[in-house]
Amino acid sequence: MKNFKIQTWVLFFLLLPFLGLAQRGSGGWGTNTNYNRLYNTATVIEIKGKVEKVEKIIPEKGMSTGIHLTMKTVKNELISVHLGPDWFLDNQDVHFAVGDEITVNGSKVTYENKPAIIAKTIEKGDYILELRNDKGFPKWNGWRQGKNRRGANQ
Repeated sequence: MKNFKIQTWVLFFLLLPFLGLAQRGSGGWGTNTNYNRLYNTATVIEIKGKVEKVEKIIPEKGMSTGIHLTMKTVKNELISVHLGPDWFLDNQDVHFAVGDEITVNGSKVTYENKPAIIAKTIEKGDYILELRNDKGFPKWNGWRQGKNRRGANQ
């Protein structure tokens, strides 16, 4: 019996680091993070312009990298546009490069004491990339949203 208790404790301590990873699952991009709570449906705007820079950033400690654009608007203003986690965007049909003309619909926020947009949709040519729904819920978490126990959409 004593041997069983020791084996159980050893197994528990070996699996403990994996439990922490399972909770993070989305690389820290879950809906209830401080970063994702910045999105505010009351501040949604639409802007047009050109991509000036594409880069990967880590928005907050503990998050995986995300894609960030610097965009020059039609009014010649530079604004940061936050798209989402790179692991999600790498699997989409559209990618962004310097010089792309885009239309961004998203929540205007203050990030690191500067204006920024957390994108809901981005239109490039005939393609519209949907990143969030109308309530601001991220599409990368969409597999959980809107499902009842039988798997039907609500």
